[in-house]
Order: sequence, then structure tokens, then C-alpha cells
Amino acid sequence: MNTKVQQCAAVLLSLVVSASALSSLTMGVGNTFGRVFRISTWGESHGGGVGVVLDGCPPRIPVTREEVQVDLDRRRPGQSRITTPRNEADAVEIMSGLTPDGITLGTPIAMLVRNKDQRSSDYLDNDMKVAYRPSHADATYDAKYGVRAIAGGGRSSARETIGRVAAGAIARKILHMYNGIEVLAYVSKVQDITATNIDDDTFTMEDVDSNIVRCPDPESAERMLARIDEIRKQGNSIGGVVTCVARNVPAGLGAPVFDKLEADLAKACMSIPAAKGFESGDGFEGTLLTGKEHNDEFYIDPVTGATRTKTNRSGGIQGGITNGENVVVHVAFKPTSTIGQAQETVTRDGQQVELRGKGRHDPCVLPRAVPMVEAMVALTLVDHLMMQDAQCSLLPNEASADDLPNPMGSTAVREGGPRQFVEVADEGPVSQRVDEE
Repeated sequence: MNTKVQQCAAVLLSLVVSASALSSLTMGVGNTFGRVFRISTWGESHGGGVGVVLDGCPPRIPVTREEVQVDLDRRRPGQSRITTPRNEADAVEIMSGLTPDGITLGTPIAMLVRNKDQRSSDYLDNDMKVAYRPSHADATYDAKYGVRAIAGGGRSSARETIGRVAAGAIARKILHMYNGIEVLAYVSKVQDITATNIDDDTFTMEDVDSNIVRCPDPESAERMLARIDEIRKQGNSIGGVVTCVARNVPAGLGAPVFDKLEADLAKACMSIPAAKGFESGDGFEGTLLTGKEHNDEFYIDPVTGATRTKTNRSGGIQGGITNGENVVVHVAFKPTSTIGQAQETVTRDGQQVELRGKGRHDPCVLPRAVPMVEAMVALTLVDHLMMQDAQCSLLPNEASADDLPNPMGSTAVREGGPRQFVEVADEGPVSQRVDEE
């Protein structure tokens, strides 16, 4: 092969590789989430506004602005003394994707929330203009892009999550219509104070929102509030854990290898600002148990005939696929990085200085993180529902009822009730030889 032919082949190969790479890019690298039910968020904390484009939403779903606003009101700043005092109404405007009477068209849904109460002088008229806040994204954004939005932190601000929560409200509606699925989160831990007396099967959103901490156990909430107030008055911040429960999720969502449901849930929740840890089911606590203690034993529901589990240490997911029990995840959030106490840091040009944070910030992100976690879990579940339908429901399974696996999960029902078996003598446990790598 002569030199010119080799050069032409190299150029063609590079063009193919470049085209392949470009085809995999989505709106602004890192600003899009989801495969079929997909969101792209945009806007900065102190810009003109923030919002989202939701693509892949099924048609013919009734959606009102008021339904979306409910979740945004739970997320918005200025709710109480333990949230940032920034006063924003966060009134959503739905710009596209609906008929005049509020029915989804199946086309992209654009939603906008305009910024009204940004105070950029809190950032630009003091040392925060040139000094990096410790453990904040200031320094890493600058290292990546060579430029950053100083006022409000730009895209690293929790204000970016407005778009997620708005789209999550629509996802919540779809889940409810599909199978009565509920996605509810609550503050389960503040520093070392752990909530008790909470039943994952029965707590309600009203229970969660009955106090400003968003913990459905009143006694635990009082102790958490006292700790947050103590830290807040010191000009400091505090972290903890948000637990999210998804009820009535059918069995079969997820995939066995790279697209395991808990893997996608982890990515979804860890993308929330200040998130630093994720657990599915018992998570790290499960490492303290033996297999016998940790395994969720199966049984047949005497009423529905469905396959159920006696416990739920798996958090409703086994092998990356839902088993029809409650999906339970826990998300750890670090203390807010911007605090009113003096800290050592450096400036953009490499000088060591002392910085005291200015502006309006949450002393504890947890109460407002609750609707953020709910939104990301709801978005992930709808995405997996649509993928499951596309792959496994495209063609009907025409096997006889006797050849199908027994229905599984809390909402499943076996036609005709539990299968009837003839009693046989008890010969002890069934022995199996299992070879697994």
C-alpha cells in the first residue's frame, strides 16, 4: 500500500471515529440524563433562569402546571430557618409539549423557572471573587474549563436541580398511572442522629412534610432540628442521609450487568449536588451479616398467590432487577461547603489566604434534598419502565400459564390464587450442587 493510500485510509478512519464520538454526545456534555425518558437541564444560579427539556415523555398524559409546582415548592429556598433565606417563588412556566388543555403531545416538554432574587454582589464584592471555597466546585470547575461562574456557583449550585424536580413531577405522574407506584423520601439521619419508628410501607408525604426537617418520626425530627440549629448558630453546616422508598414497583425492571437498576439509581442520586454516598437496601450494614442472615427468603402470599420475600434487605433489587418489593435506597449528603467560619484556602493565582463565606446558603441540605432524591429515583424508574416495555413486551409471551414463572411482588396476583399442591412427607432441605465462579 503506497503512502497516499495509507494517508487516505487514516483520514477516513479518523472521520469515522470522530462521527461515532459525536453521535454519542448529548446536549452539553454531562447535562443530560436518561436513555428513553431523557432530561437535559440548563441555566446558572445567578443567570436569567434555569430549566429543563424533557424528551421521550409518552403522549396523552394529563399534566398541569400546579402538579409540577407542588414538587418545586417542596424544593424551593426560603422555606424555613434551616434552609437558605434566598427568596424565590420558583414559579414554573411550561413552554412546550402540551396541548392547550394540558395533555402531553409526545414531543419535548420545556420548562422554565426565572431567577428573581439573585444577589451577585455577595460573591463579586469580596474575597470570594478570587478565592476558592474549600470542598466546593469552584476550584475544579476552574481547573476543567479555565473559567467559572463566580456568582452563585453557576451550574454547581443546587439551583440546577429545579429542572430535575420539574421533570420528576411528570415522572411521578406516569409512575402512579402505570401501577400506582409511589416514590417518597425522608431525612433518615442528621450527623449521628438516626430516625426510628418509620415503616417503609406506610409513611406518607404528609408525615414527611409535617416538620421542617422532613423526617416522618416527630421525636427524631425534634432532635435533628436541635442539632441543625446548634450548628447553624455557629456559622457552620451539617450533613446526613436521605432514604427513598419506591412502592408498588413491578418485578422485572433493570438489567443483569452494566445497566443494573441500582447502578443507574446510584448514578442518578450521586449526581445531586453534595451527594457523597449511596446504598441499596441494607448496603454496608449487610457486610456485618452472614448469608443466612442477609438472604431474603421467599414465600407464597396466601391471598394473591404471588412470590414474595419475608424480608427486604436487598432493597427490592436482586441481580440488578426489581423483585416487586419496595425499592429502598439511601443517599449520604456532605455538609454544605460554604460556611460563615474562617477557613484557609488559595486564590486563583496561587496565593494562600483566609476566607469567610458570604451569601445565603443552607446550613443543612437534607430537607431540600428530599424532593431532589425523589425526582431522580422517579426519572430512573420511568426510564427503566420504558426500556423494559420496549425489550420484553414488544411481542406477547404466548406460553401457557403453567409454563410462566409465578407472578412476583407486592402488587402481583396469580390468576386463581395460590397454586394447590398435594402435601408430601417432609424430607428436609433440598440439596443443590451449585457451581458459580
